[in-house]
Amino acid sequence: MLPKTPAKGMRDFLPKEFALRQQILATIQRTYESFGFTRIETPAVENIELLTSKQGGDNEKLIFKILKRGEKLENASEDSLCDLGLRYDLTVPLARFYSNNVGQLPAVFKSIQMDNVWRADRPQRGRYRQFMQCDIDIIGEQSNLAEVELITATMQTLANLGFGNVTVRLSDRRLLNALAERCGFDETQKSAVFIALDKLDKIGVTGVMQEVETIAPGKAVEFVNVINRITSAPNPFFKCVEELGDFLPQQVKQNLEEILYVTNRIVKNGKVVFDVTLVRGMGYYTGTIYELSVDGLGISVGGGGRYDKMIGRLTGTDVPACGFSIGFERIALLLSERGVQSNVNRGTAVLIDKNFDANQMVDVMEACGHARQNGDVTVFKKIKNFSFQVKQLKEQGYQVIYDYKNGAFNKID
Repeated sequence: MLPKTPAKGMRDFLPKEFALRQQILATIQRTYESFGFTRIETPAVENIELLTSKQGGDNEKLIFKILKRGEKLENASEDSLCDLGLRYDLTVPLARFYSNNVGQLPAVFKSIQMDNVWRADRPQRGRYRQFMQCDIDIIGEQSNLAEVELITATMQTLANLGFGNVTVRLSDRRLLNALAERCGFDETQKSAVFIALDKLDKIGVTGVMQEVETIAPGKAVEFVNVINRITSAPNPFFKCVEELGDFLPQQVKQNLEEILYVTNRIVKNGKVVFDVTLVRGMGYYTGTIYELSVDGLGISVGGGGRYDKMIGRLTGTDVPACGFSIGFERIALLLSERGVQSNVNRGTAVLIDKNFDANQMVDVMEACGHARQNGDVTVFKKIKNFSFQVKQLKEQGYQVIYDYKNGAFNKID
């Protein structure tokens, strides 16, 4: 027999589940639009050269690749069997979109993307092989106004979805570079050290120290001590500035200081905090980075940062760019576990006898056609257990139910 379950890591959605997802997406889009963002759409399939351009970090190892077709496949060498792939995020396609359409876009472009992406990852709680991402990006704004707007809009979105106690952790890839230089790591060691630091919540301080010692013998103890002094200080940001001294560029210090100051005076449903251990794995980040968490879920539910060099790799001219992505699937999971249900109004249901004739059908369909000018109307045949049928329709969201009998529509209370 053919399989009746979805492919591994993929899901079906029942009407109630889909309705809740659409309701969440509508709230997200409505909030983002209130900040001046506009929605765009890019193809699910991109050229493999774009997806493997070394801008997506480890996600490039998880691409669902598409084989060439027809003669192209027959004549392809072993190393060039694929020419297309499913997108693994929305940022790389956005850079291509902007590069291709820049002449038709405003100088500062604020985009919304809410679409599926695909990764050949190991499925687990809140993580699937096909999943929805909700991104906002600002392209063309060099100042930290971009970061402030992205953080504020995202936290407001979470507030509108009913989440309080939201935390955004903030850092900067340039600060991490200064930290590495302060601790004596050379250029060939920095990337591996950051990868080790990014595992802090999984392998602990001891694990990080062991990995760093393997990368740079004799430097792990000082590195971990600096991290500990910063994270245990009453004000970690000020302590970090003190520890890094002249290694930290003044512009980076001022930028982080201003973002922390402004956002914490605007947001009402959480806080923005500095975190020296924040890394973000994507290879395209060039400056500010941030990650979002919600009380009740032990993993990140969103993140982003500045990627000022990505568009330049496509056009030859760098363009400032910054984005924030919400992990929609984890948000939807949290809301579902909290018992949130969609408040869908299915409109009106009309029940007719199962032994209706053609003339009765004409009468009902004409009446329902006129009624649809004012709302949704659905026609059903009655079943033997009439009271159970009415109960089911009410549970499905039908607000008004009529029993059509002897040429009359009788409202059921």
